[in-house]
Amino acid sequence: MPHGLFVTGTDTGVGKTAVSAALLSRFRRQRPVRYWKPIQTGIEQDDDTAKVAHLACATTEEIFDEGIRLPRPVSPHLAARWGQQTIDLHPLVASVSRQGDAVCWIVEGAGGALVPINDDHTMIDFMVMLDFPVVVVARTSLGTINHTLMTVEALRHRSLYVAGVVMVGNPDADARDAIEQYGHVAAVGEMPTFDALTPEVLAVWASNFDPAGRLLAKMP
Repeated sequence: MPHGLFVTGTDTGVGKTAVSAALLSRFRRQRPVRYWKPIQTGIEQDDDTAKVAHLACATTEEIFDEGIRLPRPVSPHLAARWGQQTIDLHPLVASVSRQGDAVCWIVEGAGGALVPINDDHTMIDFMVMLDFPVVVVARTSLGTINHTLMTVEALRHRSLYVAGVVMVGNPDADARDAIEQYGHVAAVGEMPTFDALTPEVLAVWASNFDPAGRLLAKMP
């Protein structure tokens, strides 16, 4: 069975891609890892797979560039509908299962946990199909406590294991402590807002990411 981590966010644009690249950079020292963005919308504007490959200085073996690629930066169900398509999750799961279990996957979701994918499924349904521990990426701005705790609760309601929270933005110790206390979850990283995010800058930050190894312990 495949194994790895699923990276979701409390919202779109919270920093999932940068965190995914940091995970790739951090864990390749311990074991083979591979990044995958199964569903990408707005591909004409953003290519998260290319961003991760660049930021993490990834090899071709560390990037799995297959999946749904749709124009227009909107929810997957809308992008697919406007393109007269329907996203089927089962072939996506099968494509990973065919790769075997030799690597640990870093899977980046689109948007947040409850973003619709088709008429019947949201992103959290896809997470359940993969059954990977989940890393939640959250902003440090006002409202993050509520948004993060709701995300954590939704994931646990579906019996998904929340491996940790990564907070992105200006440090906010009070918000971090509240999320840990009320969410009963570890804040495994605090990523600042970089003036210029380059592969070199990311590599330095990632070298100190999750120093206690909580996430690594969840990647058998």
